[in-house]
Amino acid sequence: MLVLVVDSSTPAVTAALVEVTADGVATRAYRCTVDARAHGELLAPQVDAVLADVDARPADLGAIVAGLGPGPFTGLRVGLVTAATMGQVLGVPTYGVCSLDAVGHPAAVGEPVLAASDARRREIYWAVYDGAGQRIAGPEVSAPAVAAERARGLAVTVAVGDGAHRYADTLGLPVRAEPRYPDAGVLATLAAERIRAGAPGEALTPLYLRRPDAVAATARKPVLP
Repeated sequence: MLVLVVDSSTPAVTAALVEVTADGVATRAYRCTVDARAHGELLAPQVDAVLADVDARPADLGAIVAGLGPGPFTGLRVGLVTAATMGQVLGVPTYGVCSLDAVGHPAAVGEPVLAASDARRREIYWAVYDGAGQRIAGPEVSAPAVAAERARGLAVTVAVGDGAHRYADTLGLPVRAEPRYPDAGVLATLAAERIRAGAPGEALTPLYLRRPDAVAATARKPVLP
């Protein structure tokens, strides 16, 4: 089955086509551009590009997988709206995966790992994975020092992800070079069991973890003294 994968939870805007079979998941086309300010401009052309790479049409898709975040509001919603809209128009199921899982799961090889992405405001989105790659804490948003303390309590020995690179000194952990951003193939692999089983499509509920900066006013302000 041909599956579209999108993720816009980090500065890395990602679109990929993968083939999910009974034996595994194979990436057939991939686009990733790191630009924290251009999610809306980049994602749709990248979706078109990966389809063109394998001479496929949207109608050839059997499912869509999207990274649910956590991530900043503006960027994250681009990927989720794109996935949800395409799924509805094409009549194919959509499946969500925590984006941090696509960073921490492949990095946790026999030892607990902290996966972190940049949450701005001098904070990180983070989660902890055991040696088998299963998430055992998070996702949460906090100051890097708070995440570091929680990680030490869970015997974490290494960190990974863009947030870990940005705040390596505060975290006080060795930081692996890769993966830095969510990997599309891992997102698909984590959803593959649901895809193979033909599970019903899921609502793509974003993991914002905090309120957006812009909120509606709760009361009218007087304009006269």
